[in-house]
Amino acid sequence: MKIYTKTGDKGTTALFGGTRVPKHHLRIESYGTIDELNSHLGLIRDQDINPHYKSILINIQDKLFTVGAILATDPEKAILKNGKERLNIPKISSDSIQLLEHEMDTMNEALPPMTHFVLPGGHQTVSFCHIARCVCRRAERLASALNELEPFQAESLMYLNRLSDYLFVLARKLSYDLQAEEIKWIPKKES
Repeated sequence: MKIYTKTGDKGTTALFGGTRVPKHHLRIESYGTIDELNSHLGLIRDQDINPHYKSILINIQDKLFTVGAILATDPEKAILKNGKERLNIPKISSDSIQLLEHEMDTMNEALPPMTHFVLPGGHQTVSFCHIARCVCRRAERLASALNELEPFQAESLMYLNRLSDYLFVLARKLSYDLQAEEIKWIPKKES
């Protein structure tokens, strides 16, 4: 299989189902940002962190490929006339969302309560996690805008929302594990 096809040389790309759209189409921006997020998660996974977190991140990366496939599918070509799905794309299940919630609850049990917002940083690994969280929020915003125009599986959007929360809690837990300073944001009045 060749990596280059030359079919996108004029600024279009194909969705699952064959429909060609401009490379700046909201659908492409949405799943492209999911891909960017997935790469950032790989960077976090490459750090010296607890193997359990690495395992969860692999699971999340797999689910992001599923979300990306859902977003990359032309909704008009996804269903056959007889009502069956044309493309065999998995879905995001409530179990996947519940896994993130369970992981957050478990991490939060070991953390001091949050009394203020925290400034991103303190350790390179923590910063990578905050960057991933921000990219996840951007992916969620783009996917939400796409969903208003062309609705897709609701659990996919829910998963992105929960994932950004998970990445915030993971950043806090990594700060704790790495004994990094967590700087509280306390607004200062200008004199």
